[in-house]
This record gives sequence, C-alpha cells and structure tokens, in this order.
Amino acid sequence: MKKPIDQKLIPIIVIIGGGVLLLISFGIRHSFGLYLLPITNHLNTGREVFGFAAALQVLMIGIGSPLFGALSDKFGSGKASLLGITLVILGLAWMANLQTSFDIIGAQALCGLGSAGCGTAVVLGAVGRSVKVENRTLSLGIVMAAGSFGQFAVVPFTGYLIELVSWSQSLVFLTFFAAIMIIFSFALNFSEKSESSKAGSRQTVREALKEAFQTKSFNLLTLGFFVCGFHVTFVAVHLPAFIEDENLPFWVGGWALALIGLFNIIGTLYFGYLGDRLSKKNLLALLYSLRSLLFLVFIFLPKTELTVLLFACILGILWLSTVPLTSGIITVVFGPYYMSMLYGIAFFSHQIGSFLGSWLGGRLFDAYGSYNLMWWICVALGFISALLHMPIKEKAVQRLADQQI
Repeated sequence: MKKPIDQKLIPIIVIIGGGVLLLISFGIRHSFGLYLLPITNHLNTGREVFGFAAALQVLMIGIGSPLFGALSDKFGSGKASLLGITLVILGLAWMANLQTSFDIIGAQALCGLGSAGCGTAVVLGAVGRSVKVENRTLSLGIVMAAGSFGQFAVVPFTGYLIELVSWSQSLVFLTFFAAIMIIFSFALNFSEKSESSKAGSRQTVREALKEAFQTKSFNLLTLGFFVCGFHVTFVAVHLPAFIEDENLPFWVGGWALALIGLFNIIGTLYFGYLGDRLSKKNLLALLYSLRSLLFLVFIFLPKTELTVLLFACILGILWLSTVPLTSGIITVVFGPYYMSMLYGIAFFSHQIGSFLGSWLGGRLFDAYGSYNLMWWICVALGFISALLHMPIKEKAVQRLADQQI
C-alpha cells in the first residue's frame, strides 16, 4: 500500500518547485528588454516593432493566464505548467533564428502564451492551495521573491552573453535553460494532495466567475492591477534603451534591471509578511503611491550611473510586491479552490496594462524622440490605482462566511 505523503512536506515541495519555475521564467522574460537594440538593428526597424512584439507577449500572458489557471484548477498545476514550458522552449528557439519582423512578433507571442502556463497564475494557485491561511501571503511572497532573484541573476548574465557571443547564440542558451523547468514542474502536482486545497465549496467554473464579477472589490482590484502591468513592463522593456539614450554604458541597463530584481526579493518578502498582519488593500494603495512619487523624482534627477542604479534599487522594493497582496486578497475573498483562474483574470488586466506600457512606450518614442510623456503617464496612473484600492473590502463572500458558521 502506498504511504500517504506527510502533509507538512507538501507546502515545502510546492514552494521550492514553484519558486524555481518563477526564478527561471521571470529571469528569461525580464531579459527580453536587452534584445531591443540588437534585434531592431538586425531587422533594421524602428522600436515600435519590438515594442509591439513585447506588448503582444505580455498580452498573450494575460490571455493565457485565466486559461492555464482553469486548466490548473481542473487537471492539476503540474500538467498545466508542463504545457506552458514546452511553448516557452519553442518560442525561444524561434526567436534565436528570426529573420523578419513577423518572426519576432510570432516568437514573442508564443513565449508569452507559454509563460502563462509556468507563471504566477499557475504557481501562486498551487502554493495558495498548499499552505495554511495564516501563512498564505508570506508563502506567496517567498515564491515571488524567487522569481525576483531570477531577474537579478539571469538578466545581467544574459547581457554578458549578448556582448560575449551574440544575441542569437545567447537565446540558444536560454532555450536550454528553460528546459530545466520541466523537472520542477512535477512538484506542483503535490498541491492537489494538500488538505488545504479542499477548503471551500466546489462551485462550477460558471458559478465562480459569476460570483467574482458581481463582487465590487474584485473588479476594483482587477482595474488597479492594470497599472502594475503598465509600470513594470514599460520599465522592463524600455529602461535599457532609455539609459543608452542618456549616453550611459550598456551595462547600466542590465544592472538596473538586475537590481530591480534583487531589491524586489526584499520587497515581496517584507510586504508578504506585512500582508498577513495589516490591511492588504491599504498596503497596495501605499505601493502605487510610492511608485508615482519615485517616477516623479526620477523625471527631474540628472541621469548618471549612480542615480539610475539608486532608482532601480528603490523601484525594486515596490516592483512586484503587489502580487502576493493582490493574490492574497483574492484568496481571502473567494477561497483557494479557484484561485488560479480568478488570479488569472486579474492578471489579464495586468497584462493589458503591460501591453500598453510596452507598445505605447515604443510608439511615443518613435513619435517624439523621447520617453518623457511615458514617465508622466506612469506618475498619473499610480495615483489613480491607489485611489481604486481604497474602497476594497477584505472579507469573505457570503458563501464562505456561511460555511464558517
């Protein structure tokens, strides 16, 4: 007779497996901004083409997130992530051999769809089902911190590879690096065996969606998450080029993205810890307000190696600290059973913002020759998002409240 696994080990296994998936997938995805200038020079195109390709990538992540989330909730997180990893590998291989503008657009779209399967919707859903409610937000922060470490470690190494060999050969390396995720995807299967995953009523998908969209707090949270996507993708895609436009060395762009990832480890862990103790929606309002203030200061600062790297460090603390808080609110309000799908819907809004942040950045640069207007848009949107979070109510829907009576 097969011995049942110790329930205490399940959260550890899932957190490690999910953390490695986010480490690799985040690291690869956040490296794409380093390819803007090499690929546009190779294709002899303006920045709007690459900006559109990167925008389509993040939009495909958004479209794929609720779909992979539903697959994860229905068939298991391990199977959903394995499918996503396969698509990422195919997309990277295509990107390494691109010859036309269509190739970069198609490769980025495929990478985006695959990233949805091995990204936050699937991983955070698996972790959320595996841990006890009192440790949930911190656990989500831990796996997000692993993703941030991937950004810190992989981005500068990718920049080094681009300079050492070539942009296309560096993508071949990333293709093999992505294949490592296959091994760790199987760890997510253990989330289905956790006793925590059995919490909540077994609604149908239709019932869960109806309940979510009829909840004002979910709609406000989803709208606010749009701004997070706009901010982070504009910075991730266009910051390296912006830095070179300011006549700073190439390495500054890579290290700026790396420092954002490094300091986001601190941010996600700290805000994940606070999220189990303080109001999550108030913390989110604070995060978005601080981002806007930081962008405002950066607009007027002289651009030197020191000021850019200091900006990156502070932005890193505020970077994806929104994710454990946002996913934590969803789990508090609706329970863990359909967390992957519901977070995927909120993440779709995030990725629409990402699409606009990436594409509009390239569009406005080609039109005006600078990113100044984009920085001001980022300032305004951050304050708007902070206001959207204020009316959110962090309490379980009536269905869950009735079960606890």
